[in-house]
Amino acid sequence: MEEKIINIPFMEYNSWDELPQDYRELLYSAAKACKSSYAPYSNFNVGAAVRMGNGEIVTGSNQENAASPSGLCAERVALFAAHHMYPEEKVVAIAIVGSQKGIVTGEFTYPCAACVQVMVESEKRSGSPMAIIVGSATKVRAIGSVNGLLPFSFSNIPAE
Repeated sequence: MEEKIINIPFMEYNSWDELPQDYRELLYSAAKACKSSYAPYSNFNVGAAVRMGNGEIVTGSNQENAASPSGLCAERVALFAAHHMYPEEKVVAIAIVGSQKGIVTGEFTYPCAACVQVMVESEKRSGSPMAIIVGSATKVRAIGSVNGLLPFSFSNIPAE
């Protein structure tokens, strides 16, 4: 037996203003998307924004439902809409922001495992890494690939 360690490189920014312009624009789009969230049960609003290879930004927000788990997370709403609207374009990056009562949370809002698995397939589909930008009220983390969130993903589906 041998113990192994996984290191996950990421960038941490001390404010949204430190971000490169394209990441900042995407993060602000995610924050704005929180406003369209439907979260009467959790009162936790999440917005996601996806930048496509053609430069377009597609947003999504969490949509809850009394018949839980019929709702859908912001990340999947945004990714599914993006692939529907631009089926031939790759996803370059996704930004995620959580808020409560219209205020961005002080903690990072990372995607759930189901959303990360959808991101894995999105990366596989495009053949290139997708940056993940996660914003809190004061800091931002940027991870270069979904592999940084889920290094042991289910990805053994044969290619076409």
